[in-house]
Amino acid sequence: MPRSRPPSDDRSNRKRAEKAGRRAETICAMWLHLKGYRILATRYQSPAGEIDIIAKRGAVIAAIEVKNRSDRATALHSVRPKQQNRIARALEIYAGRIGHQGDLRLDLMIVGKWGRIEHLINAWQST
Repeated sequence: MPRSRPPSDDRSNRKRAEKAGRRAETICAMWLHLKGYRILATRYQSPAGEIDIIAKRGAVIAAIEVKNRSDRATALHSVRPKQQNRIARALEIYAGRIGHQGDLRLDLMIVGKWGRIEHLINAWQST
């Protein structure tokens, strides 16, 4: 009979993954700042969902989803249409709250092996 993992292993794996995700978000926020973006919010919570990073550059506000994955394909696949729509709605709520009339953008940042950062601008369109 196969042995199942104790529940504590699942919790520790989740904690480890969450810690790695938070680290990736911090790295991406610093990277964006160095590229001339102003960080408006991190881990923004709205009734529609959460946005990892909200940043502004020029007149554009971008919602940035951060993924800590080993490759681009896995990262792209992990942001499902349902999550994309939640992020888009959350960004619209944020923009409405601050009275932003400019463009909104949905980006994806991938932190890969060895800390390699990839920024996909306009990674998807809201529906």
